[in-house]
Amino acid sequence: MSLGAPRFWQAPPNTSLIAKLLSPLGDLYHREVQRRLASAAPYRAPCPVICIGNATMGGVGKTPFVQMLAGALAAAGHTPHILSRGYGGSLKGPIRITEEHNAREVGDEPLMLARDHPVWVSRDRPAGAKAAADAGASVIVMDDGFQNPSVIKDRSLLLVDAASLFGNGEVFPAGPLRERPEAALSRADAVLSVLPSETDETPEALHAFAGDTPLAEAWFTVDDAAVPQRPVLAFCGIGRPERFERSLTAAGASLVDFHAFADHHPFRPDELERLRREAKSSGAQLVTTEKDMMRLAPSERHGITAIPGVMRWRGGDEILRLIEEIL
Repeated sequence: MSLGAPRFWQAPPNTSLIAKLLSPLGDLYHREVQRRLASAAPYRAPCPVICIGNATMGGVGKTPFVQMLAGALAAAGHTPHILSRGYGGSLKGPIRITEEHNAREVGDEPLMLARDHPVWVSRDRPAGAKAAADAGASVIVMDDGFQNPSVIKDRSLLLVDAASLFGNGEVFPAGPLRERPEAALSRADAVLSVLPSETDETPEALHAFAGDTPLAEAWFTVDDAAVPQRPVLAFCGIGRPERFERSLTAAGASLVDFHAFADHHPFRPDELERLRREAKSSGAQLVTTEKDMMRLAPSERHGITAIPGVMRWRGGDEILRLIEEIL
């Protein structure tokens, strides 16, 4: 569960009084999303569009998966450009991220992705898609936007957290859902089960949910070679901080402590100084994620090591074939 999300969002279905009271509002929210989807006149981009999204609020691993997929497309000879809304950034776009931008302007996740691929930030998704195509994109990978009806998606991949699935099964604000899962599935070309680790398995409930829709498994891991050999003190402000902690442990890190903050947390100087003091007193190296490092000014990064993270997957051959069909 994302840090800061209400606990009743993960309660067993029909057990929370608060969820029951808010359920009518959730019904209204779902109907409004479906109304917008049905009534939109979406823009057809000049090149294929692949959308990576989910049915729940909070992080499920969309950005690492976008990074992995864009890398696979580039390796296959395509020219992928990534399109993002730029959550947390001040620029409306459409604008292509350069080395001159910072996280306050374009958001931490797009800034991280832009180190490897062309990334466009645009609140107006059609304008961003057109700009990317005009700049030479042969395929556009949308980071989020599953419920955004403004652009036609040639392929849509639905990511589902295998550990929490759909929480209490209620739509926001009664639960974590952006829309009912079956409605999201009806627009999905494939389902990605995001596992806690490589050794975990997709629960039968998720297999049953996907039905005949192609399903693959993915998980987040860190670069073992980047993990310091000395003890480490880790901190992060991401959607699922426990994944970073688990990945560090799996990579053999000697973890003396772990501090989790809310997703996209803007670290204050006093917080960073307190973390540095704790690491020094423990004889540990202070480490964080690449996404968190994007939110730190160059002057704030001293003494902190960013640990690269990657998404890996299995069973994705059918999904890649579906994507190749549109390319």
